[in-house]
Amino acid sequence: MTSDDLVPGPDGRPRCPWGLSTEDYVAYHDTEWGRQVHGDDALFERLCLEAFQSGLSWLTILRRREGFRSAFASFHIASVATFTDTDRERLLADPGIIRNRAKIDATLANAAVLADWAPGELDALIWSHAPDPKTRPAPRKAADIPAVTDESAALAKALKKRGIRFVGPTTAYALMQACGLVNDHLKGCVAR
Repeated sequence: MTSDDLVPGPDGRPRCPWGLSTEDYVAYHDTEWGRQVHGDDALFERLCLEAFQSGLSWLTILRRREGFRSAFASFHIASVATFTDTDRERLLADPGIIRNRAKIDATLANAAVLADWAPGELDALIWSHAPDPKTRPAPRKAADIPAVTDESAALAKALKKRGIRFVGPTTAYALMQACGLVNDHLKGCVAR
């Protein structure tokens, strides 16, 4: 049995409906979203991009991803932690990213906090909030996918307690989906 909401893709295989709205989404849906991501810098990138996405469409972020990587030193925590006020002004003027002062300031502040963590500590903290996949049945339709879970609320709280800014339960859940802590591809989706 498969999902009620699956849609055939260009190759005829079933996919989550959001994953077919643009070519950018097809590639992201099929090769990245829901796949496990590990490593502090890789998770820092996803955390930052999810924060920048807040209030915007993910497609806006996805299409500017290379611009973000260029602007933020490939999200290398140690490098971003050394950014100065001159870098902040450069970022605020960069048309290749979202020029939101609060989000840029949070990214720089978060890098400064994370630079003091032990290697692997961000990875361990985030992954310690992954729910047991056996307790999560595959969603059958998009309406079955929550925006917030107990685990995402706990993750947001843990990150905030450690000094990380601009992360709430919804952003934390989007991070969990994007980094494979949860698998929210619909039942029968080719990427599941």
